[in-house]
Amino acid sequence: MDTPTQTCTAFANPASVEQASADLLDSQSALALADFFKAMADPTRVRMLSALARTELCVNDLTLILNMEQSAVSHQLRALREWRLVRCRRQGRLVYYTLDTDHMPDFFMRSLDRARQRTG
Repeated sequence: MDTPTQTCTAFANPASVEQASADLLDSQSALALADFFKAMADPTRVRMLSALARTELCVNDLTLILNMEQSAVSHQLRALREWRLVRCRRQGRLVYYTLDTDHMPDFFMRSLDRARQRTG
């Protein structure tokens, strides 16, 4: 009886397999992309990122904008920092957040603009 690999190779297109193998995302990049989509799976985090896309805001600003408790905003920002989607800077006692454009995929900004166009 043939093994699954033997059966599949009998019908495989060598050129297609070679091309797909060359284009295959490496494990580390796949993990990073999966983490990005994990972050995007929460509407609250998406709303936070949309607010931070245009301007720098502190936690207090975000609590007012999102109508959330400070602890909940801080919790979400901590997750976004761990995913390197936002960066922060301290000014005295306040911490200001903004998008980390070095780690934010371009398609997020395009998607955000498109969502605004559909609802605007």
